[in-house]
Formats: sequence, structure tokens, C-alpha cells
Amino acid sequence: MSLVIVDYGAGNLRSVQKAFQQVGLAAEITRDKATIRGAKGIVLPGVGSFDAAIGELRGFGLEAVIEEAIALGKPFLGICLGMQHLFEASAEGKQKGLALLRGQVKKFNFSGTPWSGQSIPHMGWNRLLFKRKAPIFEGIDEGTMMYFAHSYYADPTDEQIVAARTDYGPEFVSSVWKDNIFGLQFHPEKSGEQGLHILRNFGRLCS
Repeated sequence: MSLVIVDYGAGNLRSVQKAFQQVGLAAEITRDKATIRGAKGIVLPGVGSFDAAIGELRGFGLEAVIEEAIALGKPFLGICLGMQHLFEASAEGKQKGLALLRGQVKKFNFSGTPWSGQSIPHMGWNRLLFKRKAPIFEGIDEGTMMYFAHSYYADPTDEQIVAARTDYGPEFVSSVWKDNIFGLQFHPEKSGEQGLHILRNFGRLCS
């Protein structure tokens, strides 16, 4: 099995699996440690609350397996909450993140700013502004629209890992990239052909 989608009860697993199937890639949903270890690429999706999801991940004993796979250089993709889990902590809860990337996850707060009319959560289509064009964005144009649904965003300590930002009043980090770690705050599985193209690119990195 070349791709696995880590099953830790954090929603939208089937939609991510179906999106990979649309681009001709088999992706198994699993929490079996041996299967994850044997995969060529790992996907950590997720919707829901930070604490509950990271608690499930640890409860299934999957944290060490993910760390091991990343240390071995296997391509890793975190989507939405899965990207946020890569960081040290979140304002959404009290649990520690995986701390594979330095930084915090913060909540949108527009009160007292020129953007006080912006709605939270940020939901709908918005554009990518590339800072460092990661390999998963090959063939994706600057300004391409992706689908977002979130109230929290990552604030990395190291600006060098920022792959893309998105303008929602002020800009926020919408993608990160460090070595074999890729993170997307948006949902490629809900972003039409361009989102599928990103998943196709990730699959190519795992071949």
C-alpha cells in the first residue's frame, strides 16, 4: 500500500480517500501501526476540536508511528486539523501538539481591527499566495482558489517553513512545508480539480 490515511476518528476520512481514488491513487484508511510503517506516504486529515482529536491519536498509540515515518523521510501530508496538530500547541485546547514544527495555533480575532466584520469561522473559497512553492503545488497557479473551513490557523515560529498564505483581512498561513512534511489548512478534497491536482502531486512524491 503506497498511501495510508491515518484513522484517529477525526472525520472526513472517506472524502479524502475518495479524492485520492479520483486521481487513481489507492489510499487505505487505517490505524494499524504495521500498515502505517509499511506505507510510502502518510496523510493525516481531520475536522473537529484540537484536544479531542490529538487525544484520540495518542490513545491509539499513533504518535510515535507518525514521528518514526517522518524521521525516515516518508512524505507526510496534514490537512486542516491534521496540519494544526503538527505544531506545539493550540489556543483551542490544552493538549500538546505533535511538535514536529515549532509554533502555535491561534484563533482568528478581528475585534478592534479594520476587519471586525469578517465572519468566524472562515468558510468558503479563498486564494493561495505562494511564499515558497512546495512540490505539491507544481502546476498550481498563484491566486488559485481553495476551499477553507476553520476558526484557527497556524502561526509558525520559523517563517522559512511557510509555503503559502491566504488573505482573510490580514494574511494567515494556509500551507507549510519542511523537508518531507507538508501541511494544508484548506481542504484539497473539497477544492475541485485544483485540489485533486495537489493530491496527485503528493501521490507522485510517494511513488
